[in-house]
Amino acid sequence: MPEDEHGGVKDGRSSYLEPGTGYGTSIFFSFPKPYNAAQVAFIRHLSDNLKSRGFFPRTLGVTDYDMDAPLRAVRRLMFESHGLLAVAFRRIYVKSGTGNFRADLDHINQYPLSDVWLSTPWIHIEPAMAYQLGLPTLIMRETGVLADGLLEKGVTGLYAPEFDLTGDPLNYLKSSEWNQILTRWEHQVRTVLERKGNPPRLYD
Repeated sequence: MPEDEHGGVKDGRSSYLEPGTGYGTSIFFSFPKPYNAAQVAFIRHLSDNLKSRGFFPRTLGVTDYDMDAPLRAVRRLMFESHGLLAVAFRRIYVKSGTGNFRADLDHINQYPLSDVWLSTPWIHIEPAMAYQLGLPTLIMRETGVLADGLLEKGVTGLYAPEFDLTGDPLNYLKSSEWNQILTRWEHQVRTVLERKGNPPRLYD
């Protein structure tokens, strides 16, 4: 991750997401820096939604700062969290491109890409780290973002919802689909919190 995102220096996201009081069940809140008003509104209301459910969304460079190497800082915060919610915003627009460019192996063909978006590579790295630690992992993908890697539906076990910001950015957060998905993930996070507090059992 670029140093201005996780290197102990503010990356600008703190102006969109207030740290809040710091109370609640700690969760790792992963999102790239918003670049338009719709993304700003979405991340603010999503954060408020999480706080209203008793969560404390924590984001490196926003609520937490660390001068260590980025991956070590991410891992440290992961250990203090009970779940991860990641938002794959649009970042890079590909008007026209080619997959497997100049492929010359049998049964492997190049294919066209047009009008697609890419998100930050950290939207793959951080959820993968959380998954390996056994944390409930929920990934949201903005419409148009290429569904590859961890952004493919069902890769982490939970349905990966897709949201559209071309209209009202809050529409999806008010939907029954989102409420059902968030409720299921919330239950998993509460379960992690409870189990972390249990002592090891040496008997049945």
